[in-house]
Amino acid sequence: MNQQFSRTNVCIVGDGAVGKAAALALAQAGLSVSLLSASSTKDAALFSTSALPAEWDVRVFALNHVAHRLLDGVKVWGALDKSRIAEVSAMHVADASEHAKGLLHFDAYGAYINELAWIVEDSNLNRALDTALRFAPNIQQYVGTATGMSIQESYASLQLHDGRTIQAELIVGADGAQSWVRGQADIGLDYRSYGQQGVVTNFACTKPHQGIARQWFVEEQGIIALLPLPGNLVSLVWSAPDALASELLQMSLTDLAQRISIYVHDSLGELTPLEPATIKAFPLRLIRPHSMVAERVALIGDAAHAVHPLAGHGMNLGFGDVQALVQILTQREAYRDCGDRRLLRRYQRARSEEVALMQITTDGLARLFGSAFPAVRLVRGAGMNLLNHLPVLKRKLISHAMGKAT
Repeated sequence: MNQQFSRTNVCIVGDGAVGKAAALALAQAGLSVSLLSASSTKDAALFSTSALPAEWDVRVFALNHVAHRLLDGVKVWGALDKSRIAEVSAMHVADASEHAKGLLHFDAYGAYINELAWIVEDSNLNRALDTALRFAPNIQQYVGTATGMSIQESYASLQLHDGRTIQAELIVGADGAQSWVRGQADIGLDYRSYGQQGVVTNFACTKPHQGIARQWFVEEQGIIALLPLPGNLVSLVWSAPDALASELLQMSLTDLAQRISIYVHDSLGELTPLEPATIKAFPLRLIRPHSMVAERVALIGDAAHAVHPLAGHGMNLGFGDVQALVQILTQREAYRDCGDRRLLRRYQRARSEEVALMQITTDGLARLFGSAFPAVRLVRGAGMNLLNHLPVLKRKLISHAMGKAT
């Protein structure tokens, strides 16, 4: 067994986009960073000199202005394949239940901005992050799993599967909704399954989507969203009840396109599957850890919060965590190390309001639009139509969704 020890300012556990962005941002700020991931970016096939696969990734993210600024700051935004990014110019939301018709439109022009968000494939984002990590100074990458974590007065220790030990002032858990770091830190949580799956795939459409993201709330069938991709392509995200999701996954994509044609035909025309035909699903749940911090531990991304994807802001919340953590660590007093209790309390306070608001909002909307009670249908339809005619309030909502960029 290799008994090698290494010391670092911050050790990040997790190989998702949020953890990678955190490593780059902290290293750029002059901190020494260790990144523990399940796979090595050095051995990845997605380098800056190679093109993305011809097929479109079915997992996409709607990145807001906070995400844009963070990725631009760590020199990742410029490395993305721009031909695979779609700008969102507007969003159309409809209550498509049989007895309550509500419509709500948001557009960039009305908010005095150029775009509301950018739709980026998971593979495009991670390819650019992996490339940046290969050349980043101050980052030591480790491949494998952690088997133990212990907290000392002046540092935390992470024991790896091969006998190596990483000692860090701060351990950052960026290891997803089932976070191992969160469990080791003994942070409790509130968990609730939505009883839904996020079913994702891509289609071509015969009418131009005009950069509009479209969403339909369909009560017992869940929430159907079609996000714009470059050209006449769209990405489907259907938050479907578990039984319906199983049915959708067994259907041909041609039949699936037919099933949603009632909602999209007037605006997008005929939908046809992309080849090779690919469809995936992931469980939807609400996860509320009782804290985002513990002794010498901070959580970011899905390890710190998991929300319903109806607003498309799960990834943006994670990038907001990174932005706040980097700012607090880089502005710390000279006598404080990165795991200082007061710094972690500052991070908790900095993120608590936005995270709680997003959790309450998405959870409330999921419940509201899942209700079939006639009175609820009437109120929500009227509320949507009223809000649609209040431009000042709509601009405030857009500003918050963008990360208070306006």
